[in-house]
Amino acid sequence: MNNLEKEINSLKKELLNMFLLVESQWKKSAIAILEFDQDIAEEISSIENRVNALEITIDKKCENILALLSPVAIDLRFVLSTYKINHELERVADIAESIANYVANNEEAYPKEVLENLQVNDMLNEFNSMIDDIIESFEEEDTKIARKIFKKDKRLNEYNKNAGKSIIKFFDKYNRENLMYLLSSIRKIERAGDSLKNIGEEIIFHLEAKVIKHKEKKT
Repeated sequence: MNNLEKEINSLKKELLNMFLLVESQWKKSAIAILEFDQDIAEEISSIENRVNALEITIDKKCENILALLSPVAIDLRFVLSTYKINHELERVADIAESIANYVANNEEAYPKEVLENLQVNDMLNEFNSMIDDIIESFEEEDTKIARKIFKKDKRLNEYNKNAGKSIIKFFDKYNRENLMYLLSSIRKIERAGDSLKNIGEEIIFHLEAKVIKHKEKKT
């Protein structure tokens, strides 16, 4: 195994660690929202420093490989994709922390009735399923699995769209500020889903040298 292969393998391990760390943050975030667990919410914020440190480590590895080892073809595509994926994952982790901060700084739980009506649990399950698909597609180098997330992202968009319409009817029954924190959290979940979709595109680019977002639409 030459130096480039060793560095590529090391980079893959670090990126997988980043995937798993971000996945853990989001699973904790779901518990924080649904169960109003302020201790877990605080834990998410404290772990964010580890996410940021790992992001820097991965960036440096990418830069060193590009500068010192001159990768080409699929190795080059992997390094370029890793750099983009790394930043998308950091953004996803930031969103998890932001959602957790609402819980940590709030004085009351989100009403169970509203959570059920807005299908927040279903939305979070869909999102975490997307993360599972992304990690599996990365580990197995399987673009078919990566493509599963596009349909799931559309479902996140629907949850988000319906929540904005549905939450209004609860304004006279519950604390409006609390409801707006919840709606903001739903908006953030949808945006995090967009980042996962971007990651899926990068995985496909790495494996197939296709940039999905720039493909011409079929007429």
